Amino acid sequence: MKEKLYRFMQGRYGSDRFSRFLLTVSMISLVVSVFTSDFLYLVSLALLAYTYFRMFSRNCYKRSEENRRYLQMTAGFRRWFQKQKSILQQRKTHHIYRCPSCRQQIRVPRGKGKIEIKCPKCQHLFVKKS
Repeated sequence: MKEKLYRFMQGRYGSDRFSRFLLTVSMISLVVSVFTSDFLYLVSLALLAYTYFRMFSRNCYKRSEENRRYLQMTAGFRRWFQKQKSILQQRKTHHIYRCPSCRQQIRVPRGKGKIEIKCPKCQHLFVKKS
């Protein structure tokens, strides 16, 4: 059975980030449509149909172009989210301060007491507790 699925999917586009996004939005709108109007239900079914159309499409070039445009449009958001995730992971070992004069972010280790921090960008000195 697994091999039949592999043979069926050969030459087809499959899943990508845009497909997963469309699938997530369609599932959320499907759940919300239970409590609201029938229009949202139709929208969610249309999104679901388009998602499966993309997955089973043989025109890989157009589907990859759609995915590239989606990734290009969401690059700023994904970059910001990744930066916030990195900051949260570093919270255990480092403090992140902003320079009062140029607003540059400066990372200093925790547990060093009161320290004098020199901004690498503008050379401004300020005192903070780490």
